[in-house]
Formats: sequence, C-alpha cells, structure tokens
Amino acid sequence: MTDPILEIVNVSKRYGDVQAVDDLSFTVPRGSVFGLLGPNGAGKSTTIRMVMRIIMADTGRILLDGVPVDDDRRRLIGYLPEERGLYKKMKVLEHLVYLGTIRGLNAAEAKRRAAAWLDRFELSAWATHKIEDLSKGMQQKVQFIGTILHRPQLLILDEPFSGLDPINTRSLKDLLIAMSAEGVTIVLSTHVLPQVDELCTHICLINRARAILYGDLETIRSQYGGNVWRVASELDETELAALEGVTGVRPLGAEKLVELEPEAEPRRLVQALAAHGGLESFTRFVPGLENIFIRAVEEDRTHA
Repeated sequence: MTDPILEIVNVSKRYGDVQAVDDLSFTVPRGSVFGLLGPNGAGKSTTIRMVMRIIMADTGRILLDGVPVDDDRRRLIGYLPEERGLYKKMKVLEHLVYLGTIRGLNAAEAKRRAAAWLDRFELSAWATHKIEDLSKGMQQKVQFIGTILHRPQLLILDEPFSGLDPINTRSLKDLLIAMSAEGVTIVLSTHVLPQVDELCTHICLINRARAILYGDLETIRSQYGGNVWRVASELDETELAALEGVTGVRPLGAEKLVELEPEAEPRRLVQALAAHGGLESFTRFVPGLENIFIRAVEEDRTHA
C-alpha cells in the first residue's frame, strides 16, 4: 500500500492480565475507505482510542502523515465514537458551534458550516432545540455533523449507522461515498458486514488482539474464493461431482457452486459441461465479506 495517511506500527496495549492489542501493524492508504473489523473484544475500539490518544499505547508508534500523533495532530482527525458524547442540555446549533471552535474554527465560520449541514440533514427546524429533545437517530446525525465540521482529511467512524433508520442509513452511505470521492480517508469500524462490503476498499480483521487478515478487499476476496465457480447447468449435483477435477458441489439458488482441485483448469470443466450439453452460465464465485470473516476467525481459532 502506498502513501499511507495513518500508520499503526507494532502497537500493543495490556490491561492487567488481558492483552487488548498485541503488536498490531497496518497502514491506511490515503483516500481509501478502510474497514477495521473483528469480533467483540478483538481490540478494535482499543486501537481507535489509542489513535485518538484517549488511552496511550504501551509500545509502538502511531503516525499521521508520517508524524507521531500528539494532542495537536489528533485534532486533524474527525472521530465519531461508538459511545455518543453530546451535551444533552445544549441547543443543537450552539453545540455544533462549540464543537467547531474546539477543532480550530472561529465561531462565525463554525455557525455558517453548522447551519448548512443542518439544512442538508433536514434538521434546521431543530437548531434551537436542546439535544435531549432529539430522537436517537437525530442525535446521531448531529454528532456526525460535529465530526466533519472542521473538514478533516481522515475520518474514524465507530458504528456510525447505529440508531439510523434505513433511509438515513442510505443517506449517510451516499455522503461517505461522496466524501471518499473527494479524497477524504475513512476508517469504518462496524459489525454490519454488508455495509463494509458496500463501502470499503481495504480491511484489517483483528482477532484475539492481532491482525489476522489485512489488505485490499478485492485481493482478499480472490484469495478466499479459491478455485470455485458458479455454474448453471442441466446436470444434477451427482453428475457434476463426477466430472474430472471436481472436488465438491453444493447448491446456490438456481445455480451450483462447483469446487475444483487447486491446480485444475476451469476451461476443462467448461469443455466437459459443453460436451454434455448442459452449460448455461459459468462465472467465478466471489465470497461475501461475512463468509470471509467467519472463515478467517475460525481458522485463527483452530491454529490457536
């Protein structure tokens, strides 16, 4: 990966007898949408909190644009924590102006940007209401506005879709896609893997405090897909399984997944199917991220 905006280098964190993060290293490419994934307790939130200096790493380095992250440089990052942290008694616009000023904006500019974002999120009518008057989803949108008000080039979002209905989820996804197209780098930590499938270009999967899968998502899909093909054919499972090089067949809707020996040439299967007069379609099987996640974690547990 070239031109990283964020580098995690041999970072570790221990709480008593618990190793929360263990010699973790990865880089986030500039302009990517990067998925930071893992089961509960894997070390994702601890890693994010170390990046934001909420807690300090025991060992290792965390670099932003090649420079160690300190209290000043962390203000260059937009951070949306999983635990929402709005002041319930403050009014919406007042709160956003406050968030903008602590991130370096003057009050007038913070107010101008906040008003524009409230209008975009259809929250202008709530500008003078207290935060506690808003629904959970509306509060989530206000906190997101506060996260991006200072126009950071790196966004770290921990479960950003929590509390949003499907319409607002779609709106936020579209906004993140647009921001990514404009060059903003996004680190997305979520348990909802279809969202990662849809948005992310790169991932790091953490299990038991260590990185077990890391890299370009399309490359990872290809690696986990193996020599497996989607076949629509008149042949039944028994007939397909009898063909040369086939090691397994299982149904997939109207199609079948046909697994070949690792060194088997797919064209030979195509020729065999054509010779039997039973070939309708033939495409490579690309596994979804949920399938990859489960396989990688199970393999890691097996090797533990």
